[in-house]
Amino acid sequence: MDRAVGRGPAFTRPRMIAAGVLLAVVIGLAFAFPAIRRWSRADRAVDASTLSMGVVVRGDLVRDISVQGRVVAALHPTLVSPAQGIVSLRTKAGSVVRRGDVLAVVDSPELRSALEQSRAQVLSLGTDYERAKIAGSQSDARLRQQVALAEVRLEAAKRGLQRAELLRHDGLINGTDFERAQDDVHVAQLELEQARREIGLNRETADFDIRSRKLQADRQQSATDELQKRFEDLTIRAPFDGMVAAITVNERDAVAANQAILTVINLSSLELEITIPEEYAGDVRIGTPLMIGYGGGEKGAHITAVSPEIVGNQITARAVPDEQWPEGLRQNQRVSARLVFESKKNVLKLPRGAFVEASGGRSAYVVDGSMATRRAITLGSVGASEVEIVSGLREGDRVILSDTSPFGNVNTLILQ
Repeated sequence: MDRAVGRGPAFTRPRMIAAGVLLAVVIGLAFAFPAIRRWSRADRAVDASTLSMGVVVRGDLVRDISVQGRVVAALHPTLVSPAQGIVSLRTKAGSVVRRGDVLAVVDSPELRSALEQSRAQVLSLGTDYERAKIAGSQSDARLRQQVALAEVRLEAAKRGLQRAELLRHDGLINGTDFERAQDDVHVAQLELEQARREIGLNRETADFDIRSRKLQADRQQSATDELQKRFEDLTIRAPFDGMVAAITVNERDAVAANQAILTVINLSSLELEITIPEEYAGDVRIGTPLMIGYGGGEKGAHITAVSPEIVGNQITARAVPDEQWPEGLRQNQRVSARLVFESKKNVLKLPRGAFVEASGGRSAYVVDGSMATRRAITLGSVGASEVEIVSGLREGDRVILSDTSPFGNVNTLILQ
């Protein structure tokens, strides 16, 4: 009852479809194998569109930092009222002034009265001084007259003694009268000596009195001169060519002694005050060059003074331009500047990015296709916009410049 069944064709349609599917799967696996291998080796996947890249190149590197500065005037005195009074302004804020120009006048009745009283005292003391000189001369004249009279009496006593000696020789006078004549000579001599001594003592006394009166007059004259200077200072004048920066009072205000009236700045003594992070304190010295950015360009300048202390994690320095300040700068105007610490020629460099701070400059992610591999590097000079590559990277390497701290120090990344 059995029948022999013949063999069908080898390539049937279902078999051909199955073979085609199998071949497509094998080819797909072959093409996908490198990608699958990379995915298996990557520690983390990152969106490449959120990252910034940079290429290692060779060229010149300038190590600098960007700082903010404020234009200040080295000479900006605040002029004050020398006495209490009523102020009258003769200028306005922002006015350009010349040395000696009247800026304000303070009317002080008290100071004017004190000056007049002092002048009267000077005249009074001057009169006393002249009177003392006249009195001294009169006293000296009287004493000279007494000396002359004493000399005359002495001469008369000597002539009387000579006559007494002649009479005694002739026996016409007794001893008592002769001795009286001798005593008259001695008395006249003593009176003359006393008169001469009184002249000296009188001169010393008169000179002392005259010097005392002279010192009193000079002392009062000094006080008057000081009051006169203060009275003249009531007219407040510009101490130099410059500009009125600010006026702190209003017209006809009552002001106290030493109260601030206005501030004048010297436009020829402008300086740039900059603040520098303390990590660069060791690099900043007097003479360090910097570039001041203003009006779309840069002006060369240099450091002239550096603060000896750190305040708020910053140091303060002053700088002046190498040539002239740009036109139009104002007091307290903010400008940007670059401190230039050093310049290197023909070095490997890379644009500066957040990866420097994230890894401390010890590693970077080098991009190769869709993979990024963490590589140890060594940085040299670090500038505001570029960093020097000492080792770990080659010219032409592409590096992730973005902040790498979110990657958690993984070794490889897949860039999607």
